[in-house]
Amino acid sequence: MDKAFEKKIKKKLIQDKKKLTKELSSFARKDPKIKGNWMTRFPFFGTDRSHKDESAEEIERYENLLPIEHTLELRLKKIEEALERIKKGDFGKCNECSKKIRKVRLEIVPEADLCSVCGRSKDRK
Repeated sequence: MDKAFEKKIKKKLIQDKKKLTKELSSFARKDPKIKGNWMTRFPFFGTDRSHKDESAEEIERYENLLPIEHTLELRLKKIEEALERIKKGDFGKCNECSKKIRKVRLEIVPEADLCSVCGRSKDRK
């Protein structure tokens, strides 16, 4: 992998990491006990029972955010792993077959850790 391309991808990964972290921070907080885990903030309800509709909406919003949190956490983890591969000099190699991942694929999904062939076969399983 040429250094100029790697540098370009690293910059994009860092930008994506910042963006994801900011997005997660808008509705969740880092779990101090588990690295890479975020916890969606559960709404606090007062003791006033006259606002049941508002409480139900808040619970629904919370439940809708949980899968979003999970998806963003997974992507953030993949980005961090890609940055680590760059650091180690393993970036651009498929984790399954060790062949080079095409640049076009890495430009679209810079955190990709599988080549197109291995990625498709994994999706079929």
